[in-house]
Amino acid sequence: MEEQHNTPHDPPSTNPEDGAPTPDPTPSPSEGASPVDPPPKPSAAIDDALESEISAALGDLSIDELIEESEPSTQGNVTMSTDGRRTRDGFVASIHGHDVLIEFGPKSQGVCPLAQFDEPPALGSKHAFIVERFDPFDGVLVVSLPGTVQKADWGTLEVGQIIEARCTGMNRGGLEMEVDHHKAFMPAGQVDIGHLPDISVLIGEKFPCKVIELKKNKNRLVLSRKAVLLAERSEQRKKILDEIEEGQTRTVTISSIQGYGAFADLGGVDGLIHISDLAHEHVKDPNDHVKVGDTVEVVVLKVDKSDSRVRIGLGRKQVLSNPTEAAMAEIKVDAEVTGTVTKTTEFGAFVELAPGLEGLVHISQLAHERIPSVDHVVKKGEVIRVKVMSIDEQRQRISLSMKALTEAPKRDDKEQPGKRGRGRNFDTPEQARAEDPSMRKLKARFSGDLKGGLG
Repeated sequence: MEEQHNTPHDPPSTNPEDGAPTPDPTPSPSEGASPVDPPPKPSAAIDDALESEISAALGDLSIDELIEESEPSTQGNVTMSTDGRRTRDGFVASIHGHDVLIEFGPKSQGVCPLAQFDEPPALGSKHAFIVERFDPFDGVLVVSLPGTVQKADWGTLEVGQIIEARCTGMNRGGLEMEVDHHKAFMPAGQVDIGHLPDISVLIGEKFPCKVIELKKNKNRLVLSRKAVLLAERSEQRKKILDEIEEGQTRTVTISSIQGYGAFADLGGVDGLIHISDLAHEHVKDPNDHVKVGDTVEVVVLKVDKSDSRVRIGLGRKQVLSNPTEAAMAEIKVDAEVTGTVTKTTEFGAFVELAPGLEGLVHISQLAHERIPSVDHVVKKGEVIRVKVMSIDEQRQRISLSMKALTEAPKRDDKEQPGKRGRGRNFDTPEQARAEDPSMRKLKARFSGDLKGGLG
């Protein structure tokens, strides 16, 4: 690729045979006009007269409208394709050799290459066609099927046309391309929609491109692959927005990761997988569960088209088996299990028994004796053995105990329940109160006839 394609200015073109610069056809002020030089610029008075004549001829018509009027009148639906070209509905009139003749109206015909059809179309069948140009010699429109790529022809190239080009190399500004044996250039910023770290991976490849600049007199052709990809993405986006509904399961590609979740590309439109819908277990960092470029299955949770900015909520955990439910089904009451302390509070310690499944050891179930705090017995990250006391499947709560796995320590007689003072044992609390010294004094004081009250 020649160096002139690396700058936005128009450098002198080169002779394809010897590489020598081709002189600029416009003479300098000191040079005389040659027979091939353009005619001298008309005076201001002539310019004004010409402008008045053009204005009188055009009226309110724009140049584009004038050109469109020069074509035969058309009938049928006329729309715009995603890349800005006109799309018209037409009917297959006949097939001649490698061409398919299209009828757009009584006085409007077109021709489309037969090779663009997967199979020969039925006569009278209706199709949408993209109008490439008008051929004034044959009086027909040259059309193509949407999505097809035109074979490059230097003589018929136009700005806005989608053609197939081959990448032959790269330079500091972008990619060196070849179109119908002519050199072309693709700026690095026009190679892909996003940043492509190594554009040299496209060398030797053929792919569709859009003509974004054409100066045949200087042999200058600039192409864009990005424009084609954007048009395809726009078409795909429209299709997805027409089809997407809540509850659908779709395959997406993770496009970016934020602290609050991950954005996923559905193919032209992005949706958000909130951090709470990435996994069943508590997620601290989305990067621990997905990476940019990962392809995952998701469920469409919400579609909001009420605003110009469409919002789509996706859920990944909804298509994953819930490990909590599976682990809870395996745990039984009175079972002895091992877990890791994940958090301690004033009222107890939370213990992870399986990924996403936790149980609580209440402070009263940590030890037989009274303890000043939970941290006095267990620490965060410690692996402990516990007994399952109860399971609430509906609320997914499990009650655990450490002290249930150990015997209560033996106490002295003075500390045994039901024993007071001198170590005498009583069967009931009532017996203990009856033998209490203070109680005996009260009984002696008020023994006898209690009529008239205690006075």
